[in-house]
Amino acid sequence: MTERKTIAEALCKVHAIWIERGAPPVVRTTAEEIHNFYHAEIEEVDAIPSVERGIPEGVLVVALHEVGHSGHSGHSGGNGDPSAYFRLSGDGAGIVGANRKYLLFGFACHLLFSLAHDDLATVAEGKTFTAAFPWQRTCFDFFLNQEGRIQKGFCKETYIRRLAENGFTHLEVNGLAYPMALESGPKGETYPMFYTYCPALDQFVYSALNEGIYPKYYLSENLGYLKRSAELATRHGLVPGLLCFEPRSVPEEFFARYPMLRGARVDHPFRSFKPRYNMTIAHPLVIEHYQEMMAKLMAQVPELGFITIWTNDSGAGFEHTKSLYVGRNGGAYMIREWRDDAEIARLAGGHAIGFLRALRDAARTVNPDFRVITRLESFYGEHDVVWQGLGEGVEVETASLVARGWEMPYSHARYSDSKMVNGGTVYQGGFCEGEKTAMQELAQRDAQSHFYFAAGPYSIFAPLMGVPYPTLTHGRLKTLHTGGVRHLAHLGGSFPIELVSYNVNHEITRRFQYNPSMDIVAELRTLADHWTSGRFIDELLETWRLAEEAILAFSNITPLYSTMGFVWYRLWARPLVPNIEAIPEGERAYYEDFMCTTPHNPNNIDLSRDVLFQLTTAEHCEVAVRRIDENLWGPLDAAISKLASIREVAGEALGAGHVIEDQLIRLRALRCWFMTQRSVGAWITAVYGYMSAKRDSDRETSRATLRAMIDMEIENSRALLALLDEPVEFMVTTELGETPLVHGLNLKQLLEKRITLMARHRDDAPFIDPDYINRRAGLRL
Repeated sequence: MTERKTIAEALCKVHAIWIERGAPPVVRTTAEEIHNFYHAEIEEVDAIPSVERGIPEGVLVVALHEVGHSGHSGHSGGNGDPSAYFRLSGDGAGIVGANRKYLLFGFACHLLFSLAHDDLATVAEGKTFTAAFPWQRTCFDFFLNQEGRIQKGFCKETYIRRLAENGFTHLEVNGLAYPMALESGPKGETYPMFYTYCPALDQFVYSALNEGIYPKYYLSENLGYLKRSAELATRHGLVPGLLCFEPRSVPEEFFARYPMLRGARVDHPFRSFKPRYNMTIAHPLVIEHYQEMMAKLMAQVPELGFITIWTNDSGAGFEHTKSLYVGRNGGAYMIREWRDDAEIARLAGGHAIGFLRALRDAARTVNPDFRVITRLESFYGEHDVVWQGLGEGVEVETASLVARGWEMPYSHARYSDSKMVNGGTVYQGGFCEGEKTAMQELAQRDAQSHFYFAAGPYSIFAPLMGVPYPTLTHGRLKTLHTGGVRHLAHLGGSFPIELVSYNVNHEITRRFQYNPSMDIVAELRTLADHWTSGRFIDELLETWRLAEEAILAFSNITPLYSTMGFVWYRLWARPLVPNIEAIPEGERAYYEDFMCTTPHNPNNIDLSRDVLFQLTTAEHCEVAVRRIDENLWGPLDAAISKLASIREVAGEALGAGHVIEDQLIRLRALRCWFMTQRSVGAWITAVYGYMSAKRDSDRETSRATLRAMIDMEIENSRALLALLDEPVEFMVTTELGETPLVHGLNLKQLLEKRITLMARHRDDAPFIDPDYINRRAGLRL
């Protein structure tokens, strides 16, 4: 019987790693990664040998190659399915290659981390590994570009490297170099906060039209931040791109110069105290302005491969579209008063598509394969026009192609009667046939469909980091892959390795990328074996199973509070009391000063509302709270108890920073988060129940519910306080000072005030002033 030999054993015989002189940076980066494991010397050669010509004994070639049908490799022309290739003989002669730059480093990491102990015979004649998802793109990359870029302990270099390791292929790079944008506004409004994320093109470059509007030092520093991220991406083979809110508002100084180029009012009048306007894209000068900025960016970073446009929110919007907050409005160049709504929709949608194509055309003078991606939700009034205009590299990202507007056509993965799900997360159940039909239609027009997928920050569990749900992650990946999805938009991106050492969800995405038929049970067992040195495998696996049972049992109060709204509306800092206005204003200032609300926003006193939106209802909250109590606490507490029982012995066996302690603290934090979600639901149910009650007995029942909720939430705050002293960074925080979007390092002090106020006002009579908006509108600021 021939003795089994592993890939790792053959790699130990490699004494030289050959790379072609002048090869793209990712080739050297990949060679260096292999060198770090096996210490072979890296040598540059004028030409790399093909398999037929023979690779010398002990030489491993790293190259960008195209894999032919015969199993051999030749120089890549970038054709064929995106894939990697690996061949290795027992004497250490072999090749590691990929036919796309963005796959090479990630595949090499997969080889080193996951394939090294496989049988050498599986690759002795060469093996092709087709990527499950040729595009795995960060979308609203929380830490690299958005609110989380000021995260304590964040390191851009290691973050981008980890993205490449975990199978990501494309990433956004246009973050601001400053904690805040230069946008300012009147006292009391929150609108400047919305300009710190998804920065527009004019935050990096200028055109002849708007030169001098923004300081050149400001543009230069932002552009430097972008270029540094792009360089790191290119080093690891990733394709850099942009995510912008466009067409975004511009300072009034611009319209003092060019009053006839004023476009749409794009601000939300309830959140802003001054109107914001963008340029009219119906005028050719404005299109030329955008094309000039796009061309300038491409000249600076020719590797840019895409731009994603979000719109009709956060100071951006297409003129005369229906979803503008103040209604259809805009410049003078496409609308006459006698046009009906259908004609206006046709014109507005057509100009939006024209804008996207103009960006594409400007970028394609440098990169012929440049793609422009948009989302369709905001075009609910122009959906058909925009849909028909997609094609030739103008594409769409979405949670569902069959949706129109913001209504989610899918139900909760466990509670089929609930539509309150966060799109792209593991709570979005199913994948209908209509998605495939729509995908195929777009593909025939050379437009890809990018589906949201979220296993990281921003889209669920904000501001927590590293909540583990690996089997649910695998299930969602498999559902999308089986449905024919090949382009993923990872909402929020991933987590910094310095802060989340055991990122189990993205470990699964890495393994799935080159093995979509993998056995998830076996993969998790291998991972648990590695992380616990074989000592606590069953305990860790059982903990993950229980945690996932609890996570799936969660019934959303409202999607807004499950994501950025949890921080915006200070749910861990504000006291949940029967009548919020019973707390004197001066005593509420510690959290109200940092809430992302205006002084007349009803959310200040009513957790079921935000501006003129009804976020949720008492009826929905009553059901959600019951489901949480019946289905969530049991498995979650069992998971926490299991880890707590072995924490000490695991520390002795595994040392500091071990996985048992890490997962324990993250699940305890998750429990605090779930409890606050439940408390918000109970508050809405009980306060509204009290105010609508006709009988004293019903009012007393509501007050008893509130008292019980307050007592539990006080204990919850104390539990969170204790967690803040633990050695694991479990939530997003910044050292630069508290902002409405990110908690500062003062959360302990805020929790102490919260506890005091909740105890003091526990027995107040429940009340929400129905005239709050009008009463506060006359407030002198």
